[in-house]
Amino acid sequence: MALSASATVTPLNRGAKQWDKLFPSRSIRFQTNLSLFRSFKRNCFCTTASSATGKSGRVAEISEGETTERSYRWPEKQRPRVCILGGGFGGLYTALRLESLVWPDDKKPQILLVDRSERFVFKPMLYELLSGEVDAWEIAPRFSDLLANTGVLFLQDRVKLLNPCDHWGMNGPPGLSFGGTVHLESGLLVEYDWLVLALGAESKLDVVEGAAEFAMPFSTLEDASKMDRKLRELERQKFGNETPIRVAIVGCGYAGVELAATVAERLQGKGIVQAINVENTILPTSPPGNREAALKVLITRNVQLLLGYFVRCVRKASEDSEELTLELQAAERGLQNQSVEADVVLWTIGSKPLVSQLDSFDRPSELPLNGRGQAETDETLRVKGHPRIFALGDSSSLRDSNGRILPATAQVAFQQADFAGWNLWAAINDRPLLPFRFQNLGEMMTLGRNDAAISPSFIDGLTLEGPIGHAARKLAYLTRLPTDEHRIRVGISWLAKSAIDSVASFQSTLARVLSGS
Repeated sequence: MALSASATVTPLNRGAKQWDKLFPSRSIRFQTNLSLFRSFKRNCFCTTASSATGKSGRVAEISEGETTERSYRWPEKQRPRVCILGGGFGGLYTALRLESLVWPDDKKPQILLVDRSERFVFKPMLYELLSGEVDAWEIAPRFSDLLANTGVLFLQDRVKLLNPCDHWGMNGPPGLSFGGTVHLESGLLVEYDWLVLALGAESKLDVVEGAAEFAMPFSTLEDASKMDRKLRELERQKFGNETPIRVAIVGCGYAGVELAATVAERLQGKGIVQAINVENTILPTSPPGNREAALKVLITRNVQLLLGYFVRCVRKASEDSEELTLELQAAERGLQNQSVEADVVLWTIGSKPLVSQLDSFDRPSELPLNGRGQAETDETLRVKGHPRIFALGDSSSLRDSNGRILPATAQVAFQQADFAGWNLWAAINDRPLLPFRFQNLGEMMTLGRNDAAISPSFIDGLTLEGPIGHAARKLAYLTRLPTDEHRIRVGISWLAKSAIDSVASFQSTLARVLSGS
């Protein structure tokens, strides 16, 4: 994908003058910045960001003779530069919010969105990929398509190193007029005035022996595609014989229950779906109406609930077998330890914020992190001690009016993005920032192709379930899609599919009536 901004090669060593003679036209923004990088080494903390593998590592400190960096060239030299790390709900919607605001001509910022994937993923609807209800382009459009009619720049890359310098104050040390720099895995160095941390989280599989090796997470488009391919492979292998497909799902929160309902419906009695939870109930924190609707659907589809157990390990059933064994340990009195056999294990518990893998090169990170590894922010979403850095979504830790940490959900991130965009506008224009206040609009979940449950917060005790809940959920998510253009395309696609399904259902009903007569 072509970018409207370019990168220039900028050597940072003692031979800078010789390079200037050889390449007089190269960018000179950093040509004399050895002293700046020495200042970074003394005063800015160097942090290593996570990679797609989820592993953390240390990057050698930038020295005078070891590394050449390519500096990212912003289109404009005078306008503020906002770098947004992460293109999920928090990052993308912050960028779109900034783009939609009215700015003075000299204050409208340049916005660079950096994400390791080429696609935005509307994660609450990943389950519909398994059921075949939606197509990938509908819930995972390319950033290049979404941002085509905006001024937002996009860069597909991974964060490698951060050098924030705003802990000195709004303008940094004397002579430093920017907020810091971001080093990317490709070698690009991005200088920014304002930074947004919206890196998201990844599945945490390293807490149970064998889970990282044998279990499958379900939180990304790649995870959903891999699971779909695995189910297709099992369906082909076991087609025509009496051997059922065995699926074990670890966790009975929203993700686990939605997966159990979706997979059980897809297998249509040709499989055994078992859902394992350490609690003695499913959806322990959800509204009662959602829990009751989900329990009814799971029982109807013969999902086996193993409640009051935690997984001790996941291993192969035998050396030459593809089958897996889960060793379960009772978490409550009166239950016996047991083993569960499965063809595939889906893991839905635990997450690891990617910002938690930021680490200092030579001393503890100066980003204030809580116990879960999220950046501590004030009520305006600014990272404490860093007035030029905002954090939201899985990357941030913020408490509600009752003192409870806000859940890392799409609803929270969506609302935070609106406030982050406004507060960036206010900070750039020297206006007061607004405190974030979360408004819980309710909770909803899918339970199959024509089934869902919604408990709106503004009508106490009401739960919409079945086809009505399904239609309401899809309509709500349609309005939450990123851009007007994408909403129109997806809305037309869903209407067409609904019409085709209605015709097919009518024909099937008519055929049964005629055959019966």
